[in-house]
Formats: sequence, structure tokens, C-alpha cells
Amino acid sequence: MDIAQLSDAAIIRKIGEFVKKKRIDLNKTQDTLAYEAGISRSTLSLLERGEKVNLITLIQVLRVLDELAIFEAFELGLRISPIEYIKLQKKHERQRVRNNDLAAENPRSEW
Repeated sequence: MDIAQLSDAAIIRKIGEFVKKKRIDLNKTQDTLAYEAGISRSTLSLLERGEKVNLITLIQVLRVLDELAIFEAFELGLRISPIEYIKLQKKHERQRVRNNDLAAENPRSEW
């Protein structure tokens, strides 16, 4: 299934189905989950039916279901451009090597 092909309403229904399945897997009633999430049972029912609810409601429910890892997809990592990466590599490379043997053979001039 290509999620990008679904309508917004269909995606919301999928989220509701997910929440309901997780709730049932944890053997929780709507009343119990709603209480633990700090929302009303009717709001949880709306979410499970795929109706529009606030984002904070979804977060509260997912927290109780221990499913907040879903939001790791939104994590913004430090990204560095390829040019900056090369600059950083060159900055840490040794630029010269001094040959101590050669320096001993050619003593410094007095000039």
C-alpha cells in the first residue's frame, strides 16, 4: 500500500485503526485509555473512528500506548553538505611532513 496515494481522510482512519488495535492488544478499554491519556472517552472514540481530533490528543494517546517512537521520523539530524565535509576533512589532514634526516644533512646557512 502506498500511503501517499491515500486521501487525508483515509490516513486519519488508518491512524484510528492503529490506535484501536494497540489499545486492544494492551487489553485496555476506551474508558481506561482515555483516563490515562487525560482525554474524554468520546474524544478517544472519535480518534479510533478516524474523525478529526487535535494533534495533542494523538500525542497523549500514543504516549500511553508507548508508541511515541513513531515520531522519530520527524527527527532532524545534523546534515552537512558534501563541500563542507571535504573542507572539514582537509582541515584535519596533515599538510606537511618534515624530514628530520634531510635537515641534518643540510645544516642551516649563516646568512
